[in-house]
Amino acid sequence: MLKPAIAALPKRYRTNLINSLSGFKSGNLIGTISPDGQENLAIFTSVVHLGANPALMGFIMRPVSVPRHTYENIIATKHFTINHVAIDFYKKAHQTAARYDREQSEFAATGLTPFYSENCQAPYVKESAVKIGLSFVEALDIKANGTQMIIGAIEEVIVAPELILPDGYLDLEKAGTVAVSCLDGYHKTEQMARLIYAKPDREPSVYSR
Repeated sequence: MLKPAIAALPKRYRTNLINSLSGFKSGNLIGTISPDGQENLAIFTSVVHLGANPALMGFIMRPVSVPRHTYENIIATKHFTINHVAIDFYKKAHQTAARYDREQSEFAATGLTPFYSENCQAPYVKESAVKIGLSFVEALDIKANGTQMIIGAIEEVIVAPELILPDGYLDLEKAGTVAVSCLDGYHKTEQMARLIYAKPDREPSVYSR
């Protein structure tokens, strides 16, 4: 299927197809708060690791040609949280994609619980097993489609100790973290193996603790 044929596809069909091409993605709830205390929560499937030292994460923000409460809150307060979506509450997480009025908290609308720490101004999702607090670093304009990559520095990680293995590996399956396909497909995961660090002079082999 060539570019002209893709462009000619019906809008919803094309959106589903193109969103599926990148494969499985992480599902995360991004929590923010406005300067006047209005809580906001929205699901994103574009969160990515950007580096470990300094510890940075980013996500793609759709064009701000219309109101984007998450974006507005991050720019105003310089803080946001990233919370893994888990099996126990993925339907509630999905509902945060609905276009609620600014005055309506998605926490209250979906039945999820805001949680605050002393180290982050923005609200976490209490139900999430993996919570990450970030400070805003920069927004990179992507001229090709008017989106932005929002980059944050990790200031705090809230994870139960039993989810972290001795080498620092985070057990996502034990945390109940789900994967997302397209915009509305939610998946459980099953690890096949962990492979040792790749080097040119040896064959891939399974990591053993």
